[in-house]
Amino acid sequence: MNVTLGILLLLNTIFHLVTWPTFFRRVAKDPRARDAESKPTAFFTVHLVLLVIAMLLAAASLVGAIVAFATA
Repeated sequence: MNVTLGILLLLNTIFHLVTWPTFFRRVAKDPRARDAESKPTAFFTVHLVLLVIAMLLAAASLVGAIVAFATA
């Protein structure tokens, strides 16, 4: 059971680390991300918060995977 959990958590970590930075690069290039004065808009800020949360979840998943493998 611990090995299965570790694999799932590791896959979750990889998914977040691959998907979210790519998505955020597209958000940063989007015209809605900056206003006329080149200041970040709410669109940019919301997606930045989502990125940070996703990276925290990836870190927590990685820690969980390490613990799962260590106790297997």
